[in-house]
Amino acid sequence: MCSISGFYNPSAQFTGQRDYFLHILEDMKTSMQHRGPDDNDCLLTEHCGLAHTRLSIIDLSGGHQPMTKQRDGFHYHIVYNGEIYNLKVLRKKLEDQHVKVDTNSDTEILLLSFMTFGADFVKEVDGIFAFAIYDERHNTLTLFRDAFGVKPLFYTIQEDTFIFSSEPKGCFCFPGIRAVLDRSGLNEIFSLGPARTPGSGVFQGFHELLPGTYMTCSPFGRHETNYFHLESHPHFDSYSDTVEKTSFLLQDAIRRQMVSDVPICTFLSGGVDSSVVSAVCAAELKKQGKQLTTYSFDFKENDKYFKANSFQPSQDRPYVDKMVQFLHSDHHYLECDNKMQADLLSRSVDAHDLPCMVDIDSSLQYFCEEVSHTHKVVLTGECADEVFGGYPWFHREEMLNSGTFPWTPSLKPRKALLSRELTDELRMEDYVQNAYNKAVSEINVLPEENEVETNRRRIGYLNIRFFMQTLLNRMDRTSMFSGLEARVPFADRTLVDYVFNIPWEMKAKDGLVKNMLRQASKGLLPDEILFRRKSPYPKTYNPYYENLLAGRLREVLTDSASPLHPLIDQQALQQFLNNPKDYGAPWYGQLMAGPQMIAYLLQIEYFLRKYNISICL
Repeated sequence: MCSISGFYNPSAQFTGQRDYFLHILEDMKTSMQHRGPDDNDCLLTEHCGLAHTRLSIIDLSGGHQPMTKQRDGFHYHIVYNGEIYNLKVLRKKLEDQHVKVDTNSDTEILLLSFMTFGADFVKEVDGIFAFAIYDERHNTLTLFRDAFGVKPLFYTIQEDTFIFSSEPKGCFCFPGIRAVLDRSGLNEIFSLGPARTPGSGVFQGFHELLPGTYMTCSPFGRHETNYFHLESHPHFDSYSDTVEKTSFLLQDAIRRQMVSDVPICTFLSGGVDSSVVSAVCAAELKKQGKQLTTYSFDFKENDKYFKANSFQPSQDRPYVDKMVQFLHSDHHYLECDNKMQADLLSRSVDAHDLPCMVDIDSSLQYFCEEVSHTHKVVLTGECADEVFGGYPWFHREEMLNSGTFPWTPSLKPRKALLSRELTDELRMEDYVQNAYNKAVSEINVLPEENEVETNRRRIGYLNIRFFMQTLLNRMDRTSMFSGLEARVPFADRTLVDYVFNIPWEMKAKDGLVKNMLRQASKGLLPDEILFRRKSPYPKTYNPYYENLLAGRLREVLTDSASPLHPLIDQQALQQFLNNPKDYGAPWYGQLMAGPQMIAYLLQIEYFLRKYNISICL
């Protein structure tokens, strides 16, 4: 994995001030050195500058970037972040056209494919990626992003210059670009956060290239092309055929994503999602005479303070132990203490350039850093719940019929702590409703579906479009901040496209949550793991953590210069801090409850200060 960044102006003459613009490119790549500590470089042409940092995974010697190819006397340049899983297929297509390939690098394959087939070649690419190609012949810059947005790509415009980067921090290196939040940006943080509207860059004037999209910038303007989106269509396969095909697609996705010139590992929670990924990886490595390395996460003293609830019914450790014994993996139990996950809240903002999923991010960031000391590539079970319907809102009638994002059923917990002036200005309910209406309008329903099935389809789409994107952002930023590449087989395009249209009566046959995944994984796992009730990523229940956060927020409130003051209702917040928190009533997702609200406000305060945010209403 890597970072990419750069700028483009079709009428500029960047080479006339070569040192000045090279210095900007150096700043851009330096700001994201964490994403690619192995190599870096930049390139400046008359109309375009490109910068790259590299984490070497495939063709360690032949993948240096920016990469340039020449044809008919014209140069083409690429910077690329990602991993391609059907490299042999793409290479064969080039060879069929008698195109000479010099390396084993996926970067070269992408560039040559663009030069040979044009931008639409991306429809054939299987992988996770964000890349930019500058075509000197036609003076065009084309940006590409993978189908589900596993890899990030932001952009903004300064006068006539188009600036892009893997993370917003790269764009801020360009002179004149400032961190401003307008009404939409504040709503993204306070009303939708830590989710984001697809395409929103939160900061005023910032955007994120939509998943499944490429954008061409030329002297004639900018044009976006959507090359992939989820479509609704009838499902005609029988139940047994559906199980068989799902099993094949899942195992095939896992095997394809094992491609690497360096050792891989997996995250193992003892749930069905991570366990099936680990089982397939362990079996493949065993054929090569190798042992899989696995990692599990928990919090110190969690066995003492854990409180079972409807969102988190059990602890992971007993199930991890059973899977380690089953896999014979080289397993490592990692623990994070409460002070560490609190201390890393600000570092999580550094990774995202935004407030995020608070301690759920900070703890994972700590775990990823520990894993990065020995591995560069990890496969995870992320996204299975979005794809196979594992969340409570797929099953509870009141959530199915809520008419809003089911992971944020009410804005009351958020609004209660904000100033009346801010909530009046933001019109939070309207903003959320508009975002929801726009999202559900994107998916077509099927005439034969009843109202319940239609609502499930819509929620399924919302989960993939919104909630899954939040988790993919989390996985990318927490892992790449330490130079660890995380792969997500459950977000495989072919798998998701197929499972999205499996009827609910098959997905949850006999009322069994994620039945289709469990049936498709039979024979790969012990039944005790296969039919374990879902339990999400662990969080701490230690009261010390809540008290620590409350103390830190109280300290912030004593600072009259804190940028948080104009945004909050101080009396309501003080009362909130003094009352015990409900750990089983999340205000976002399944894990973000009372303590996480305190942590989120701490992140917002740090974010406002660090980026010297200007608020424009």
